Amino acid sequence: MFNNIPPITRNIIIINIVVYLIANFLYYPSLYNTLSGFYPFSPNFKSWQIITHMFMHAPFREPGGFMHILFNMFTLFSFGPVLEQVLGEKKYILLYFASGLGSFFLFNLWNFVEAQQIISALQSLGLNTDAYISGAGVQLSGNADTVLKQRDLLGSLDAILKTPMMGASGAIFGVVAAFATLYPDAKIGIMFIPVPIKVKYLLPIIVVISIYLGVSGNGGGIAHLAHVGGALVGWLLARNWKKHLYRFN
Repeated sequence: MFNNIPPITRNIIIINIVVYLIANFLYYPSLYNTLSGFYPFSPNFKSWQIITHMFMHAPFREPGGFMHILFNMFTLFSFGPVLEQVLGEKKYILLYFASGLGSFFLFNLWNFVEAQQIISALQSLGLNTDAYISGAGVQLSGNADTVLKQRDLLGSLDAILKTPMMGASGAIFGVVAAFATLYPDAKIGIMFIPVPIKVKYLLPIIVVISIYLGVSGNGGGIAHLAHVGGALVGWLLARNWKKHLYRFN
């Protein structure tokens, strides 16, 4: 059955599984620190992470870690083959990786906005944020209330600088969004909804919920805005390609 999956989708799934096994059982946690996608202004950021984060998934040792890669690969298996056959390999590869890049960009654009607000607040409290971001220590000072505010703000800044994004979700959201754009009346069944629902209704609901969770900070450790970025790129590409759907090679 696995051999019947079109080659690009099959190879992406294989690479994700192989990387997951290597990262968890041979080079844990070093590979996570090297290949996951850190905030671009973090000392931990490396240029290749813009691509490699798409092949990293939550560690097997963490709660729900295995489900992260399982759900992503199952979703890709469900939607990818149709688009690969309809769009052709070149456009499908462009769709997948451009969506992944879009997810990284939007997620970190929001990180930048939040980081700048935190940095401004810290500087108003007398802290040298440039030194802190570069890895140097800072001396907290002031009364007890000021020190407490400084600690809270530094904790929020650390969450941005030291917590990487990982996973193929952004790229896969682009694939799902493209599918919904090309086949809006297709019906799919998902958990907790007893009847199949058209993707043209389901996708906007998921995107709106993702925007709310991402902006409100109630995401539960999930990069919801990365999903939105991937979906936006997938929608834009498919919307353009749909005009020439039957001219694809």
